[in-house]
Amino acid sequence: MIAVGGDAGSGGPLARLRAAADRVDRATPPERERAIDGFRAIAILGIVIGHWTVAALVLWGDGGLRGSSPLPALPWLGPIGWGVQLLALFFLVGGYVAARSRRTGDYPAWLAARLFRLGRPVVLVMAVWGVLVVALPLLGVPEVTVRTGAVLVLQPLWFIGVFLVITTLTKALIAADRRFGAAAALAPLALVALVDLARFGPWAPTVPDGVGYINAIPAWMFAYQLGISWANGRLRRPLALALLTVGAAALLLLVTRLGYPAAPIGYPGAERSNLNPPSLFIPVLAMAQIGAAVLLRDRLEGLLRRPLPWAGIAVVNLNALTVFCWHLSALFAVSALGSVRGVLPGLTAAPDDVGWLAARAAWFVLFTAVLVPLCALLRRFERPWHGTLLGTAPGRVAAGAAALVYAGAMTVLL
Repeated sequence: MIAVGGDAGSGGPLARLRAAADRVDRATPPERERAIDGFRAIAILGIVIGHWTVAALVLWGDGGLRGSSPLPALPWLGPIGWGVQLLALFFLVGGYVAARSRRTGDYPAWLAARLFRLGRPVVLVMAVWGVLVVALPLLGVPEVTVRTGAVLVLQPLWFIGVFLVITTLTKALIAADRRFGAAAALAPLALVALVDLARFGPWAPTVPDGVGYINAIPAWMFAYQLGISWANGRLRRPLALALLTVGAAALLLLVTRLGYPAAPIGYPGAERSNLNPPSLFIPVLAMAQIGAAVLLRDRLEGLLRRPLPWAGIAVVNLNALTVFCWHLSALFAVSALGSVRGVLPGLTAAPDDVGWLAARAAWFVLFTAVLVPLCALLRRFERPWHGTLLGTAPGRVAAGAAALVYAGAMTVLL
């Protein structure tokens, strides 16, 4: 414990920060697996950094914002994204926590609690955007800008939807782990490979375009299933080393020999995407990332036994779903307000060189300045809405109706 002279309020900012971190540290139960929380927070922060880097809203001559990306002009960003696109860790931790928490209580009650916990932030952001897609054009915001923002915000919601579906399968996935161990993850991996073979093999011209979306569940289930194995003690260091080695080698093979894009995410104008729909690239990247995570767990656990690093991770975890759902709204808000001033480097200018990328890094400060108060205001709604306006019957009806407006708008816009 770090001593602070006088009361906490009498010290400087650093002293107050250390005192607050000490309080968080003391309030944490000793049995808390801090590394698991750490991986979840790292995954969320990686997703935020990745999206804030490659999601560009460019101002056109008609005054509207349209989606773009620096990836076509800066293709070397693709492999860098392998260390930032950490959504697989989110699913890994989801499987781990599900397996641990499932050991107590009846399954229907456990499942309902988790689904509501995941679903509440999604309904809220959909409801707010259901209002915005109607209100913003009335306030003079160009319709193309509103459309761009509404589609942009859908990206993280898509993954929460997939996570919800996989969560409903937890009981079956635990049973599969009990019978087959970590090898149970080979089933979704094989399914993704077969679908990709159909999509990109010799008979690809005869395969319907939508077949790739079969991969939406198994591509991410791979990581969730390994998370269950990890929780049950079956994902040990030798297997983790094998996952890292095989995953890294397979990733290079996919990109250098089999025509898979190097970027883990798609972008406007790209012929193929590894993410929409998911390709074999996703579980292979997950394989390498999960192997590294298991190998680094003990070191991360030791680091997070220190109050300051742990306090930062705890804050991110307390806001994890809110950050996930709202970080692109923060980017949109800054970009839309910036467009009033015209073409701004790193924000509304075309992302066509390294200069744009350097300028974009500076805009992270404003993105964060918008996201932090959003999280402070809205994280309350990750918990049950009792005691709030949305917790009343009229509030729930209004939120549901607004969410349906957004869903309806998406069916038209996509």
